[in-house]
Amino acid sequence: MLFVTGPLYSGKKDYVKLRFGWDDTQLASHAVWDVQELAAQEEALEALADRLSAHEVVIATEVGGGVVPIDPQARRAREAAGRLSCLLAQRADTVIRVFCGLPLLLKGE
Repeated sequence: MLFVTGPLYSGKKDYVKLRFGWDDTQLASHAVWDVQELAAQEEALEALADRLSAHEVVIATEVGGGVVPIDPQARRAREAAGRLSCLLAQRADTVIRVFCGLPLLLKGE
C-alpha cells in the first residue's frame, strides 16, 4: 500500500494520478482519501487502519499542525487522525509526503 500525506491543498491526489497515470475514475477505484475524517468517528483505529490498508493508495491530510483547538471534540478528532496516520504509515510499503506539489519519500522504494 502507498500512503500519501501532506497539508490541505498540497497536491496529494494530483501526485498520485501523475505517478500512476490515472484519471479521476481510476483514482476513485484504486484509492481512498480524506481518511483523517474517518478517524474521529471510529473507536477502533487499528481495525480502521487494517481496512484502509487493503486499498492500493491511501491519502490523508495532515491536521496536527497549527493551533490546538479549544473544543475537546475537535482535539480528540485531531488526535485520532494523527494516530491513524501513524498506523497507516506502519502498514504501508511506501510513504510519501507531498508539500507544495513536491513529493518527499519518507519510507520505502
